[in-house]
Amino acid sequence: MTALASAVSAARFALLGERHDHPEHHEFQAWLLRRMVESGRRPALAFEMLDTTQAPALARHLATAPRDAAGLGDAVGWGASGWPDWRLYQPIAVTALAAGLPIIAANLPTATVRAVARGDLATLDPALVRRHALDRPAPAQAALEDEIRAAHCGALPDTLVPGMVTAQRARDAEMAERLVAGQRDGAVLIAGAGHVRTDHGVPRALAVLAPEAGVAAVAFLEVADGWTAPADYAARFGASRLPFDYVWFTARADNVDQCARLRERAPRSPERDQPGAS
Repeated sequence: MTALASAVSAARFALLGERHDHPEHHEFQAWLLRRMVESGRRPALAFEMLDTTQAPALARHLATAPRDAAGLGDAVGWGASGWPDWRLYQPIAVTALAAGLPIIAANLPTATVRAVARGDLATLDPALVRRHALDRPAPAQAALEDEIRAAHCGALPDTLVPGMVTAQRARDAEMAERLVAGQRDGAVLIAGAGHVRTDHGVPRALAVLAPEAGVAAVAFLEVADGWTAPADYAARFGASRLPFDYVWFTARADNVDQCARLRERAPRSPERDQPGAS
């Protein structure tokens, strides 16, 4: 793990992709962030789980209680957001606040994501649309559509898929923009694994904005019975090789069939990812 910590610490942008409700993933994210701080880095810390409407509340909390990681969740209304319990993410915030790192709300507002998924790009900054060609199909459009279908376990109507691809691309673009704008000594992104894949996630958007910047995309992936080679896991992402710079394999958080759980909760709203992946 020393080599991984060194590589992450050397990157201007470190993207740490998780299963959202996996406690170990957040512990390991916090560990990598601590190693960066110990190496002398002071990056900004960005969360996919915080959108720009929460930025004022986040700023107020950091100004009035700059070391209060436990209270940060309540301050930004985390409990009403639909994300897993703030206590899972708290170790990451503890590390950041102890080091005085800036924290960034990196995601688009839910209402904006919903509108984009319906085909309404007018809710986006025109410059964002232009820079990231969001008004045109992605070069990997077919692969992205397959990814969205797989993330929703084949339960999503085909008519919704293109809009959800655009929404996913818009979120990736926004997160990249926030990383670049908010960086101090680089930046770290906490996000679902689907957002940090190097073929069409946040790394691709960063390549548009900061082509010379070093990026380290790390995915935390749960092991599966009988899958003993990286290629086994690559197929899960519709690729011949894993689309990340580094992969940290972890134990499974549970044996729950995520697709069965998704079907029980259907229909899902387009602003939320498949549990634990994107």
